[in-house]
Amino acid sequence: MTGLRHGFWCECWTEDLTTAAERPMLHASFDAYSAPQADRWVAVALRTITPALDSEACDEAWTWLYEGRTETRRALMRSKPCTVTITHASTRITWTIRPALFLPLAHRELSKLPACADDFKPGTTLSGPS
Repeated sequence: MTGLRHGFWCECWTEDLTTAAERPMLHASFDAYSAPQADRWVAVALRTITPALDSEACDEAWTWLYEGRTETRRALMRSKPCTVTITHASTRITWTIRPALFLPLAHRELSKLPACADDFKPGTTLSGPS
């Protein structure tokens, strides 16, 4: 399995708890190449938003930062997926971290692209057979 790199796929989702019809929304994603990098991504996000959170959500955030983060890191070191969730007013914010294998991509400038690459026009929509 040459070229595969172990890491973690991290996402941040929000969900409006007042409307069941709305689906959770993805707000950010991040590819981390180590457990410390993955949990640090969540920690930085939590520290950044804590001034805007209500007191209960702020307490949830700091509880994870001071107590839960260590357990999260241990789980990640065992390649276990982790979730960190806080609820601010009627919004649930969830960070997920999952083990992942990252595939290397070919460098576009070092080799000639296939002929079909020139056919792509940004902003056009693809349609099925007529």
